[in-house]
Amino acid sequence: MPTTPAVPTESGSEPLDRLPGRQPAAAELAHTAARRAGDLLAPPAPVRLGDVVPAPEQVLPDPAADFTLTADTAIRVSPAGRDVAEQLAEWLRPATGFPLPIADGPLPAGGPLVLTLSEAPLSEPADAAGPVGVAGSVGGLGDEGYRLDVTPTGVRITAATPAGLFHGAQTVRQLFPAAIDGAAPVAERWAVPGGSIVDRPRFPYRGAMLDVARHFFPVEDVLRVVDHLARYKLNHLHLHLTDDQGWRIAVDSWPRLAEVGGATEVGGGPGGSYTQADYRRIVAYAARRHVTVVPEIDLPGHTNAALVAYPELAPGKIPPPPYTGTEVGFSYVDPADERTYAFVTDVIGEVAALTPGPWLHLGGDEAFKVKGAAYTGFVERAQRIVAATGKTVVGWHQLAPAGHADGRVLQWWGTNGDDPETAEAVRRGARLILSPGNRVYLDMKYTADTPIGHDWAGLIDVHRAYDWDPGTHLTGVPAEAVLGVEAPLWTESVTTLAEVEFMLFPRLPAVAELGWSPRSTHDWAGFRERLAGHGPRWTAAGITYHPSPDVPWPAAPTVPTQRTDDTTADTH
Repeated sequence: MPTTPAVPTESGSEPLDRLPGRQPAAAELAHTAARRAGDLLAPPAPVRLGDVVPAPEQVLPDPAADFTLTADTAIRVSPAGRDVAEQLAEWLRPATGFPLPIADGPLPAGGPLVLTLSEAPLSEPADAAGPVGVAGSVGGLGDEGYRLDVTPTGVRITAATPAGLFHGAQTVRQLFPAAIDGAAPVAERWAVPGGSIVDRPRFPYRGAMLDVARHFFPVEDVLRVVDHLARYKLNHLHLHLTDDQGWRIAVDSWPRLAEVGGATEVGGGPGGSYTQADYRRIVAYAARRHVTVVPEIDLPGHTNAALVAYPELAPGKIPPPPYTGTEVGFSYVDPADERTYAFVTDVIGEVAALTPGPWLHLGGDEAFKVKGAAYTGFVERAQRIVAATGKTVVGWHQLAPAGHADGRVLQWWGTNGDDPETAEAVRRGARLILSPGNRVYLDMKYTADTPIGHDWAGLIDVHRAYDWDPGTHLTGVPAEAVLGVEAPLWTESVTTLAEVEFMLFPRLPAVAELGWSPRSTHDWAGFRERLAGHGPRWTAAGITYHPSPDVPWPAAPTVPTQRTDDTTADTH
């Protein structure tokens, strides 16, 4: 006997003729029946449920439960998740051409197919009416975890927070055909593979760094990098805002920092800087995508641009010439002058006030001319200045000998996993962000003939970027002391957004998987197959990437041409 067609509701699927105050019209019943018949005859979704990058914690496919997005699909959402629903609709509308209205009340009149974003408790059992459920409670998914259920009648994301909903929405985006990332309508069957996913991150800190000091990148470029991070569930953007070649953030109390210090860059270009309004825009854009901005003011070294602007900060008070090369370790603020600490207090105070996130990065690397007690004394005082703003100190692992500050995080960029000094700092209470230079420094060349980048830490193809474990990488450092992973991109030789993307992709998703996915899911053979399917997505989105021969790409992208001003550096 034929059954009455059903529509999804918050508690499951309700037959149309049982919804209070509603009787389905004959045309609506005929439309639903035709759709169901079409689904039965349609081929399976072109993407498999397990093709997601980074790999989810648990995947339970149901090949009989594919969902097809149509022109009358609507998105229904609880109020706190509305912004995520709006972003999901923004991703899906251009290629589908569908209106995808959003409602947080009763079902809209657009038809019975609904994508439901819900913030119901994670301990709630899976939808009993669907063909696939997640057995038992999933209440331990934390602030970023989510559950995804796909049935023929709808797609449902459940999470405890908007961040979890957002990560689930990114997974849904990946489960559509690759053409979903295009900017114009495409004739396509927009099918999502059926089944369920339960997912949460391994590490709380997963990030990338963009060096805007060596070469300046305008706000729009930074926003695009934020989108790249969010696509792969990375949740921190570290901005290297100051260095010898340029000072990139306006400081009202020291205006010449941006006006004078921001006017240079590697190679003699015009440089640039962000106004405080620019910086707020970046921070707000990132926050909407659940990405936390981590600003870095590099001290006491890497300060030539600041010394050009304010020579009274320099040892001997002698103004240095502007610097547009790539050497390191020659500049420093005077650690014996109280004027230096007034400068640090003002700058850190203003940047902290502009930054809602908990972290403030002090740099601390390669201050070769500030040695011993002068260095540790400066760092310890600077750490107290950061703490007075309410922020937590992050610094490169050269900070390790200095006295511990509560909550301090060291970012380790070494190439040898045996580092007793850093391990000792961990024993004193420090946590670590792992950025091994020979694994995740994204300014390293892929191969010897890569047209841009360096090789001082070695050549890093996508396999090498993927094939290590942050939880066991450093001798004497337990996994519980590892806060997460970060992939830095230094820009001595990187000058354009296309070059940034070429160095990020495909290695950025590899690092994202190390930070997000359980160690048990790490498998190079499986990862390279999943990664291959993202090449067409990047092409559709206009993202430049390196066609690594390690990956069986469906098609080859364009490679940036060789430049004649190939610069190199052997350190930060």
